[in-house]
Formats: sequence, C-alpha cells, structure tokens
Amino acid sequence: MRKVKVGVIGTGMISTVYLKNLTGMLDHIVEVKAVADMVPELAQKKAEEFGVPNVYTVEELLADPEIEIVLNLTAPAAHAPLNLRALEAGKHVYTEKPFALNREDADEVLALAESKNLLVGCAPDTFLGAGIQTCVKLINDGWIGTPYGASATIIMGNAAGGMHPNFRNFLKLGGDPIMDMGPYYLTALIALLGPVQRVTGSARQLQQEVVVANPKSPAFGQTVPVEAPTNVSAVLDFHSGAVATLQAAKEAFGYSPRLEVYGTEGILYVPDPNFFGGAVSIQFPNGQTKEIPHSHPYAEEGRGMGVADMAYAIQSGRPNRASGELARHVLDISLGIFEASQQERHIHLKSTVERPAPLPLGLKYNMLDL
Repeated sequence: MRKVKVGVIGTGMISTVYLKNLTGMLDHIVEVKAVADMVPELAQKKAEEFGVPNVYTVEELLADPEIEIVLNLTAPAAHAPLNLRALEAGKHVYTEKPFALNREDADEVLALAESKNLLVGCAPDTFLGAGIQTCVKLINDGWIGTPYGASATIIMGNAAGGMHPNFRNFLKLGGDPIMDMGPYYLTALIALLGPVQRVTGSARQLQQEVVVANPKSPAFGQTVPVEAPTNVSAVLDFHSGAVATLQAAKEAFGYSPRLEVYGTEGILYVPDPNFFGGAVSIQFPNGQTKEIPHSHPYAEEGRGMGVADMAYAIQSGRPNRASGELARHVLDISLGIFEASQQERHIHLKSTVERPAPLPLGLKYNMLDL
C-alpha cells in the first residue's frame, strides 16, 4: 500500500506521541507532510523534532492537495468547527476526543463527511491495542460465558495545580472526567459489549472555583471557575442485556483505573483502557485467577493507530475502526449521563453503532491488515 499524507493541526503536548508514532512505527502507511499551530514557533519546534518537512498555516495545510488526512489535535471547543473546515476542503479527518461538545455539531460533521464520501475518525484508539483486543477475543470466544455486567472506575487528580499549559481547559466541558477520560472507558465497553441503549446517572462537583495554590504555576494565586461536573456516576444498559456502572472523577489526587466484565463463566479483568497494553486475567468458577497472554500485538504506546487504520481504510474501502460513528455514540452516552442527572430520569439514546471489527490475528509488525 502507498503512504497516505497527513497534516497535523495543533502541536501541543498530545502531538508529541502522535508525531513520534506516525513518523516512526506507523510510517509504512502514513507520511506526515506538514504541521500547523496558532503558535508558529511551537509548530516549527515539533517539525524539527520529528523531521516534518513543512510548517504551514491552517489555511495552507487545508489547501495542500497532497494531504489526504487532517489530524485535529486542537482544544475540545475547536474540534467540530475545524473538522467541518477540513471536510469542506475535501480531507478525511481524524480528531482527538471529545468528538464534539454537543450532538448537533457531531451530526453536522458526520452528515458532511457522508455527503462528500469522506472518512471521519476520533480518538481514543487505545482499544486497538493488545490489551483490549485480547479481551475482545476472549469474550467473542466464550471464555467468560455470557457477559451480563461490567464495572468501570477512573479516579484522578484535578488540574488545580495549574502546571499544564492549558489547565483551564480541564475545568471546562470537554476536560471534565466524562468527556476527557470517559471516552477511553466507554469506547472499550462498546468494543467489548456493544452499543448502549439507556443511561442514567448523577453528575456533581465539589467546588465552583479553585485557587491555584502551586507557587510553581504561572497562574499561582489566580481564582479559576470550575465549569463542568467533576464527579460522575452512571449506569449503562446495553442492547445486549448487560448492565455496567461507571464512576469518573477528577476531584482530588492520584490515578486509580479499573475495568471488569462479569460473565456467567468468569470475571474478565481488563487493563486500563487509557493505554494499549497491560495484564489481562480471568477469574474462573473454581476461584482460580489466571493471567492470559496477549493474542494481539501493539502493547506499547500506540496513539496514532487510529490514523493509520484510516489510511488502510481509505485504500481498501473498508470502514475505519475508530470511527466518527463510534465517537458519536460515545458522545451521546456522555451527554445522556449529564441529562439524566439534570432531569432525574433515564435517558433512552437515539444513536447506536456496530461493535468495531476486531483486528485480525497474525498481524506482522506495524501492520493493521493482513
């Protein structure tokens, strides 16, 4: 297959791992032709670091006829508007999560892509890693019988330390635990159990504002509003009949992830969906717990696999796995949780999606198709 040229818009912190992988282990299928950023000096630094030949303005990048995929790594509020611009320019789009901040923007992006016969993709792509793909195979092969429940937890510190250059974004919708960290868990659950039918939940926050108390922060002493819920609990009813609970919080300290799937013949301990690898184990009916070897490759940090998978899909005509439709369903679930809390009722989701196709067995190094 030929290399598909990619243009990256947004060269903040998350761009480092994408550029490392797209110019490294995934460079058999993609070629990063250009980077662009509102701060040209930042884009220039990333271009020099990763050997990217061009530093463009956004307009120049969208006008380059050789660039087929735009990788959108901007702030959450800019995702949907920039995706629309890229699609209008005739580019396929892969964006960081969240896909959008409301359903209307998400639907507009998908409708435009369909009308132009273009692909849309969205992070996370961690479910393509060895950990989740192994768990998908175990469920599909019946190792835990019929899955009937799941429990997901992600407890994190908050951004009140003020050291992240864009820490204020983590106190707004899009940087909250459901829209920021929730997509890893919701995407993994969909890959494992299929689409969600109904949600309910409670979304709260301890503080309406925080004072940056870290003297090392440039924002030391500033009072910053907390504009989104920071402590969320939810119940998810799947079309398959399974029921899952989700607890997501950014209220205090630390990092505590957990994901378990309960089946009639075993309990599957799923590795942290924020990463690509991690240990997989099953507790069997006799009480024994055994670690299961990975059935698939890509246990290392692999952000950018979704972009590479899109490059394969463009050339083969198959759907891309980390799709816009998948991200739209994740967004629907996330907003449904907030609405359930506000309205004190269950929310029946209007969207649905197919479980993403698992990666095939026996992949050679760096490959995503046989």
